[in-house]
Amino acid sequence: MISFATDRPRRRPNLKPMINVVFLLLIFFLISARLTPPEPFAVTPPEAQAEVEAQGDFTLFISAKGQLGCRDLLDDPALAAIEAARTGHCAVTDCATDPTRLTLRADTALPAARLAQILPRLVPLGFAQIELVAQPGSMP
Repeated sequence: MISFATDRPRRRPNLKPMINVVFLLLIFFLISARLTPPEPFAVTPPEAQAEVEAQGDFTLFISAKGQLGCRDLLDDPALAAIEAARTGHCAVTDCATDPTRLTLRADTALPAARLAQILPRLVPLGFAQIELVAQPGSMP
């Protein structure tokens, strides 16, 4: 009679290399992901003929009623937060050679007269350029 039983214990597969690969992938995706702060309120951008992407360094939201928002702050605290963020950014980078830009995400229902009243409040913040986000559309 032939016996196939052996006295050696069965070896379990080593899972450490697979776990290491999974953690390395997790770390890679966390580092490479671009996390954006939450919007303080919903905004529907106005339509424009040109399809140019606004690429400001900082984003300020303006509601249909003219309320300003940045992250979870509204109105004057939002402006103060944008100014503090710009000041901190300029302390680390040279803003004279690489000027900072502010992106405005204004609601399409915001009257132009109200936007004109808001713009002078943005001038003292020190941004070299202010860009208005618009969605592509058909304008007459």
